[in-house]
Amino acid sequence: MKKTAISAALAASALAFSAAAQAAPVTYKADPTHTFVTYETIHKGMSTNRGRFEETQASIVLDRAKKTGSVEVRIKADSVETGVDALDDHLEGPDFFDVKKFPEVSFKGDKFTFDAKGGVKTVTGELSMVGKSHPVTLTAERFACNTNPVSKLETCGGDFTTTIKRDQWGMKYALQYPGMSPDVRLLIQVEAEQVAPAEAAHQH
Repeated sequence: MKKTAISAALAASALAFSAAAQAAPVTYKADPTHTFVTYETIHKGMSTNRGRFEETQASIVLDRAKKTGSVEVRIKADSVETGVDALDDHLEGPDFFDVKKFPEVSFKGDKFTFDAKGGVKTVTGELSMVGKSHPVTLTAERFACNTNPVSKLETCGGDFTTTIKRDQWGMKYALQYPGMSPDVRLLIQVEAEQVAPAEAAHQH
């Protein structure tokens, strides 16, 4: 009987420790091979112009028990790729991202909403580029977490979207022409792996 009581106490302690660990904030670092930002905008009212930023870094902190979090996304502005060199050069110039003056685009958010299962639904923060910052809300089209079978660490990821008006950031090029919309749809695909506690503490 005594051994049974001790075993039960140990099991309860283990469960309590596990619950506490799960409740603590967890830091995730984005996998650069699975994290990209893509944009879409209507061109001349006819077709959709698309491009992708190839160099994106992201760090996420989630506390799903308390339903809180924070995220920082940093995008190298001159990593934009459209498949057309002349267009890439134009996007990097003063009419758009002006990468020599403003080499980085960033998003910082700390207002999260979660669904009943603890999945992220929305993230609200500030999108900063070409020297201007405006509030933006990213909406999750999907979000999931699972254990990476190789690293044995938890990985969370999803697709997040929003639509912005580029002229808010001073990008007014060609908007005077018919069919040129200021609306730009952004899609952020991200997969981020849990950072070891010691490394996470060092980062903060």
